[in-house]
Amino acid sequence: MRSPSFLSLLGPLLAKEWRELLAARSYWLLLLAIGPLIGNDFINAVNLYAEASGIGGGTAALSEGLTPLDGLLVPTWGAYDLAVTLLLPFVAIRLLAAEKESGALKLALQFPASRALQMAAKVLALLGGWAVAWLAGCIALLLWRWYGGHVYWPEALNLLLGHWLRMLLGAGVALAAAALAESAASAAIVTLSFTLGTWALDFIATARGGWLAEIAVYTPTSALRFFEQGLLRLSTALALLVLAAAGCALAGLWLHTGRSLRARLLGSCAVLAAAVLLLFAAARTRASWDMSENRRNSFARADELALRQINAPLRITINLAAEDPRLMDYERGVLHKLQRVLPQVETVYAARSRTGLFEGAAENYGEIWYELEGRKVMNRSTTVPIVLEQLYQLAQRTPPVAPAAGADEPVFPGYPLAVRPRWANWIFYGLWPSAVLLLWWLTRRN
Repeated sequence: MRSPSFLSLLGPLLAKEWRELLAARSYWLLLLAIGPLIGNDFINAVNLYAEASGIGGGTAALSEGLTPLDGLLVPTWGAYDLAVTLLLPFVAIRLLAAEKESGALKLALQFPASRALQMAAKVLALLGGWAVAWLAGCIALLLWRWYGGHVYWPEALNLLLGHWLRMLLGAGVALAAAALAESAASAAIVTLSFTLGTWALDFIATARGGWLAEIAVYTPTSALRFFEQGLLRLSTALALLVLAAAGCALAGLWLHTGRSLRARLLGSCAVLAAAVLLLFAAARTRASWDMSENRRNSFARADELALRQINAPLRITINLAAEDPRLMDYERGVLHKLQRVLPQVETVYAARSRTGLFEGAAENYGEIWYELEGRKVMNRSTTVPIVLEQLYQLAQRTPPVAPAAGADEPVFPGYPLAVRPRWANWIFYGLWPSAVLLLWWLTRRN
């Protein structure tokens, strides 16, 4: 007798999970809420963008600072980050908790498909349901284009990729919590505790820096921030995928009630160990791509070509407190760009306090030391031209000539747009909720 094929097993499983998703009130509540959430963020973003563009005779901001990524896409899609944090976990938890509470899990374990395939069907159903929720964001994007707004698709797609990975991580954590907890309420508390824990880690890392800051870049909020800045980091994307896969693996492991507690504990340790190893390997990958239209994450092209010729490791010792605004400017404008260009950058944070209030009188506070091939140089500047000049002198290389450095550099024009969000109120506050309620009523009838 032939064993059933992969597709013959996945099809019925996926249809079952999709029916379970449509039967969940939490999913329809998510759809009902996502339209007004997107609409509120979109309308506010368009109005603020119009005011910055000088609508109504107001003073227009510099056009170079008006980017659709910062002015529209990031604030509009911020509603999805909120939905993943507060709404999606209840939908994912319900897919597992309903089976456990009704006893359907025992029947599911007798199905010829493996637990991995069953978990894959649940994740695919969640992805399909989340794609439906994304229609609200797509409508907002179409409205922006209809108003005459500009969209640079590489940075837009990079932002969407970040939100997809954020959703997968949220679903993986919720599924793992639902499998480990005894009830849906307990699973919701575990998921919320995980979210609060990542927020606390971000806060502590911002205050203290050091190795905590290196770990905190892989929390959901910090990881999404890279995509919002137009930067695609392979290490961040791999880390989110590994964490999401680990959550799904833990869920499938603990749902197998036929195994002993000892076997499940050993399996969990193996999953966590594999996840730690993969995260360590992902953190060592340095590949990254600047997807922003204004190249905010890169030096000038001529400077990048000159810096790539430096093959020796660079050691940077920063004597600035974690909450010092100069450190934030330096990391954003210099350090992160150097880490993308040079083969190896070792960063040492030498400040002892959080704010620098008690180190302001110290003679060496504010110093930034650069060490390359046994040579050292120090300055206190956090501006790009001065830092690059010091690095060229330290590496004993001729800096690119100023005219040539910007000769092939495209000038970012900026995209002002002084329009009001027409029809957005009707669509997101009227048509979207009405359509969701109508679809819910039709599915309940069927």
